[in-house]
Amino acid sequence: MPQPLWKVSEIFYSIQGEGRHSGMPAVFLRLAGCSMGCSWCDTKYAFSGGQEMNNLDVLVALSHYPCKTVVITGGEPAEQDLPALISLLKSAGHTVHLETNGAHDCEVSKADFVCVSPKKYVSENMLKKADVIKLVVNQETDLEDLKKYYNYENEKTTIYLQPQSNKEENIALCVKLVKERPSLRLSVQLHKLINIK
Repeated sequence: MPQPLWKVSEIFYSIQGEGRHSGMPAVFLRLAGCSMGCSWCDTKYAFSGGQEMNNLDVLVALSHYPCKTVVITGGEPAEQDLPALISLLKSAGHTVHLETNGAHDCEVSKADFVCVSPKKYVSENMLKKADVIKLVVNQETDLEDLKKYYNYENEKTTIYLQPQSNKEENIALCVKLVKERPSLRLSVQLHKLINIK
């Protein structure tokens, strides 16, 4: 059986800048490819292209870093064989965090942490599998439509509001919404505030 090849946009070691694990060191494994193509995405360079890497290539690249937490991100990771990648990383002793738009329902139970950030469309099953639902908010956000995601809040799943591009007016809107519903959490992009990748 042929070994899978992963299209990898980049691998880098940094600090998690968003959500529940903000401030934590992690190795980011950014996969290439995303068919959704949101106009405001801050990683448009990962929409296509990427370097083909096999299992050994990925593990060797990760071995250069002192951190065993790997964040699989994109692009959109679920447009590749995500369950196989998660299994590979877990078998090598990594803690695996996943960031996905949730459009593709796939097996993610082996991941240690799943963040679903819905965009144009999302799988209801993926919302149910999420540890965090991260909602990007701007001045055009339909706040009534946003409330449909509140139904997925439970003891496992927390909802984070993330101001698009850390813009002051978007931060103010998110703070207002969080204060109105105290179960919500605010997620500013820490890595942008401190000017690191």
